[in-house]
Amino acid sequence: MTLLTAIMVGVIFASSVYLMLGRELKGVCMGVFLLGHGANLAIIATSRSPIGLQPPVLGGHSWQGLVDPLPQALILTAIVIGFAVQAFLLTLLVVSWRRAKTLELNELAVEPAH
Repeated sequence: MTLLTAIMVGVIFASSVYLMLGRELKGVCMGVFLLGHGANLAIIATSRSPIGLQPPVLGGHSWQGLVDPLPQALILTAIVIGFAVQAFLLTLLVVSWRRAKTLELNELAVEPAH
């Protein structure tokens, strides 16, 4: 299962880099979104499997046999920050489309003559 998760993390990271190197702004935004999801999946893959372990709030005084809550807290924080970044990037995408009527990065990089 760990090998499958590691392969999926690699595929998601490779797809996100490919999208971010594209020529359209919407592809770049999709790549950023995928990169965040890949990072969350990588954090899950590096944490221990919770099968057969007790939640830390219900466990005894020993740390043996308890689930580590840190990866879950990191992922929850990353999801909240990811939503904020996605909202910001989608707002930039809409504003860019309304002003320039294009999402091609080459056309957006050219300054209009005044």
